[in-house]
Amino acid sequence: QVQLVESGGGLVQAGGSLRLSCAVSGRTFGRYRTGWFRQAAGKEREFVAVIDRNGGRSSYVDSVKGRFSITRDNAKNTVYLQMNSLKPEDTAVYYCAQPRYFDGFAPWHYWGQGTQVTVSP
Repeated sequence: QVQLVESGGGLVQAGGSLRLSCAVSGRTFGRYRTGWFRQAAGKEREFVAVIDRNGGRSSYVDSVKGRFSITRDNAKNTVYLQMNSLKPEDTAVYYCAQPRYFDGFAPWHYWGQGTQVTVSP
């Protein structure tokens, strides 16, 4: 019954901004860490950002540090990825994910359907 749904993707020119949303249903938002991943055409899926279950800590892949920000809204049970100063190399399908259990080492289990982000030169 757990469902993650991404939205907010689209086409934007280099230097522009987008905010992606990950709406979570079927569970309490604040109990689980949430990650953002992306997969560009012809490339492996890579980690982008993560926020812990309390929202107190976050981390990012080096290529997006200073440009992307991950946040949460407990009232809406939604995690966001604010993407600024977008570059063509950010073009990818973006996915959010959560583990099944509370343990810190629990693997990513629930995934959304993905949302396309395209950044033109």
